[in-house]
Amino acid sequence: MQIRKGDTVVVISGKDKGKVGTVLRAIPKANKVVVEGVNVQTKHAKATRTSASEIKHVEGPIDASNVMFYEKESKQGVRLGTKIENGKKVRYSKKTTAVVD
Repeated sequence: MQIRKGDTVVVISGKDKGKVGTVLRAIPKANKVVVEGVNVQTKHAKATRTSASEIKHVEGPIDASNVMFYEKESKQGVRLGTKIENGKKVRYSKKTTAVVD
C-alpha cells in the first residue's frame, strides 16, 4: 500500500469523488484508509451516568484503491512509485519524478 498516515489524497471514485483530505489512519491489512471529511457516518451514542446522549459524525474507512496521492504543486492526483535512493526505499511521483518523502 503506497498511501500512509498524514498524506494528502484525493478521492477518485465513490460518493465523495473529488474531495481532498488528509489520511487520519491507514489499515494495511484490510487495504483501507480513513480520510478526513470523507465517508462521514452518523453514530448515535447512548446516555450514560457521566455523559449525555449525542449524535457523532465520524469518518469511516474506504478502500485504498479509491484514493490517489494529491500533489499540491500540480493540484491533481498522481501515481506513486518506489525506488532505492542512497540505500533507502523512497516514494516518488511518477508524473514529476520528485521524491515524496
